[in-house]
Amino acid sequence: MRIGIIGAGQLGQMLGLAARSLDVQCCFVDPSDNPPAALCGDVLQRPFDDADALLQLASDCDVITYEFENVPVAALQQIDGRVPVYPPPAALACAQDRLSEKQLFTRHGIPVAAYHVIDTRDDMDAAAKILGLPMVIKTRRLGYDGKGQFIVRQSSALNAAWELLGGQALIAEQWVPFDFEVSCIGVRNVDGDVAIYPLSHNVHVDGILRTSRSPLEAFGLASEASDYVHRLLAHLDYVGVLALELFVVNDTLLANEFAPRVHNSGHWTIEGSQTSQFENHLRAIMNMPLGSTAGRGHAGMVNLIGAIPQAIRSLTIGHLHDYGKVPRPGRKLGHITVVEDSADKRDELIDIIDTTVTRSTLTHENTA
Repeated sequence: MRIGIIGAGQLGQMLGLAARSLDVQCCFVDPSDNPPAALCGDVLQRPFDDADALLQLASDCDVITYEFENVPVAALQQIDGRVPVYPPPAALACAQDRLSEKQLFTRHGIPVAAYHVIDTRDDMDAAAKILGLPMVIKTRRLGYDGKGQFIVRQSSALNAAWELLGGQALIAEQWVPFDFEVSCIGVRNVDGDVAIYPLSHNVHVDGILRTSRSPLEAFGLASEASDYVHRLLAHLDYVGVLALELFVVNDTLLANEFAPRVHNSGHWTIEGSQTSQFENHLRAIMNMPLGSTAGRGHAGMVNLIGAIPQAIRSLTIGHLHDYGKVPRPGRKLGHITVVEDSADKRDELIDIIDTTVTRSTLTHENTA
């Protein structure tokens, strides 16, 4: 079987590596020079919405998937029907618009923070009155890793928010004083079988995921999050991996967003789960039996952003995943995972890695 993957970044690379254990071939479409997934299969170096490239991918492959949620839906619709496309384009379309996403959550009884649609400058004033301050102004489309967001703490900042983000579809969200963030990753195959991974506790820095730890020892939260993921998977007739990100507020959950793909907060599953999210995504879209999502212990991950310091490469703890990307500020270049018998030991190693990254970054900045 051949799987076509739109996008050949690090997620495509990890899907390609997982495919080897299933004796499956992958090929990719990506316009980048030297994309990470090139080591796992042939790459058509064409734009993601190039009709000829997608038709070639569809003709050469048995099933199509994608590694990021900004793939043009119209491009997928050109090939949907010629070859199965999973996750379904309708799920992707919903995830690409924050308003559609929140409406989906609300329809299925998944709590969200209060929000207000913004089309004009006057709508910002109305949102401030209805939601109160602070509030977060976000673009409805194409926002990720903290991009396309503006925190309004005082009414005097409304003009600045409009100048920065105005002219495109926006949404204002009530500021949520959350305790911490979690993600719940689920997977569903063509036959409708579902498996859920243990809940992850996530920490972001400057809008980018920094660390994930799993499992989170909170049965009530895990059960609630799993229920929400089941609802989404069923309604969307979903096939593949889906990640639901949530805020924990006083032992309750508020949905933030969902990603219709394998997810950064699930990278720990490569070493820390019986079956990684990447293998299970492939199993799902090929309609194979899903692998066990049980953990191998207490797992954790640290993202390596902007640079992979030599001090990190010299560490003798954890598993280093180097994506082979050119260093650039804010760019995800790799990650390190650890798996231990206890949460305390895992957290100790995560702290060592995180401290090593921080010290190396500060040393570089001071000598630059």
